[in-house]
Amino acid sequence: MKAIRIYGSSGHATVSLDEIAVPNPATGEILIRVHATAVTPGELEWSTTWQTQKGAPRVHAIPLHEFSGVVEQVGPNTEGFKKGDAVYGLNSWFSDGAAADFCLTTPVEIAAKPAKIDHVQAAVVPISGLTAWQALFDHGKLTGTQKVLIHGGAGGVGSFAIQLAAWTGAFVATTVSTANIEFARSLGAAEVIDYHKTRFEDQVRDADLVLDLVGGDTFHRSLHAIKQGGKVVTIATSSESTDDPKVKAAFFIVEPSRPQLTELARLIDTGILRPIVSEVVPMANAAKAFLSPKKTAPGKVALRVLTE
Repeated sequence: MKAIRIYGSSGHATVSLDEIAVPNPATGEILIRVHATAVTPGELEWSTTWQTQKGAPRVHAIPLHEFSGVVEQVGPNTEGFKKGDAVYGLNSWFSDGAAADFCLTTPVEIAAKPAKIDHVQAAVVPISGLTAWQALFDHGKLTGTQKVLIHGGAGGVGSFAIQLAAWTGAFVATTVSTANIEFARSLGAAEVIDYHKTRFEDQVRDADLVLDLVGGDTFHRSLHAIKQGGKVVTIATSSESTDDPKVKAAFFIVEPSRPQLTELARLIDTGILRPIVSEVVPMANAAKAFLSPKKTAPGKVALRVLTE
């Protein structure tokens, strides 16, 4: 099969389109024929890209861990799915990812693909959609009577977070660049702050929850935007290795959830959520997507693996 593999080292990475063997699903595993995957900025700097779960060096890793595709083969003693099922989901950060014709996953990491969108649109949902859900509801405990401030509302996670928070009935404020103000409003944001022109903590001081998708100084400034008893939740990679107890308590990494993927698919199929694809890149041009990931359009970059 064709697969994108990573060479070099963190900060000095290159990628190559290689021919390698198709993996065989072991007990409890499922082989997916990948139709599309999506680019997560910063993955080439993640520790999981360069080391195994036991801390040993990892070489020639296949990146990208969310996908939409079709079940190709089911491993021994593996239940819940059969060959030909259209599914979407993600696999372990430590396993080879979905920037390949085939990838391995497990039943708890996937769900039936949303029926009313194509594989490219579905591929941008798993990581961003699950992250937004878990940030707002599992970690942030957001309810429909509260106010949430979402930083980076035009990005992959932010665009889902705005829609999900608005769906619950919460008051949604968000920070975006000038070009994305109307886009954020179209997703359901009631208050849109142009971070180039306004310091968000001067405008919002009574949030029940702040979702920090930016990192750095934004987290500490967000502490001034919450009311007494409010909470800040962050996924920013700059927060992962900090010793600051406030940041450590707020930081989380998304986890697979078949029930949540199923609910996200339902919300998409009923028109409540819409995935935002900023660009579709073919496998042959994958290097550009990985090594030059900066973009200005809202949403997330999808990588088309199989032409439908």
